[in-house]
Amino acid sequence: MKKNILLLTILCFSLLACNSNQTESTTANNINQSPKPTTQLAKATLQQDTTPVKQSRSKYMVDRSRQLADMVADYPFDIDLKTTEGKILNSSSVLQKNGKPTVILFWLTTCGPCHMEMAAIKKIYEGWKDETDFNLVAISTDFEKNYPNFVKMTKKKDWKWETYNDVNREFRKVLPGGLNGLPQTFIFDKNGTIAYHKRKYRPGDEHTLYEKIKEIASK
Repeated sequence: MKKNILLLTILCFSLLACNSNQTESTTANNINQSPKPTTQLAKATLQQDTTPVKQSRSKYMVDRSRQLADMVADYPFDIDLKTTEGKILNSSSVLQKNGKPTVILFWLTTCGPCHMEMAAIKKIYEGWKDETDFNLVAISTDFEKNYPNFVKMTKKKDWKWETYNDVNREFRKVLPGGLNGLPQTFIFDKNGTIAYHKRKYRPGDEHTLYEKIKEIASK
């Protein structure tokens, strides 16, 4: 009997020792497989955060035009116009209200039909002036970056009328249609009311324009 108890005791100690070894082995494996210290992760994150970010340049132009509520919306308006010499004049002094109709040709330096129209008018303009008393000016709606092209082109073309640049691009806010699509021509009668409006250009339109000028001037 004593012999059996002794054998049982030895067996129990053997089992306990085995379980203890497995626990230590599992603990050691868990330690070996634990994640990297947080200091290493923080260092990696810091390196990523401090990487310079390339800044992209804006593709949009700055709009310097006023709100319509702050503008004089009736002829001759109060819009700044820039001459080829760089002088700023106000439309209230440029656009005359002298009992004659006033023609305004709106154009753009990059607009082929605009140049075609003004070239056609240039050929017969002096004859128009000999027959009919009226005012005519041309106003470009070019962005500020194209102002040098406006100056160069105006001097090269040697037009027989005054030419200005709508420096803040404000006429599009006071005229019907927002000057969407050029060239556009407006005739204001002696009272400053729009009496004729034409958009785009086709060869021969200059003759129709002159007929309208004579008709409005006779009233």
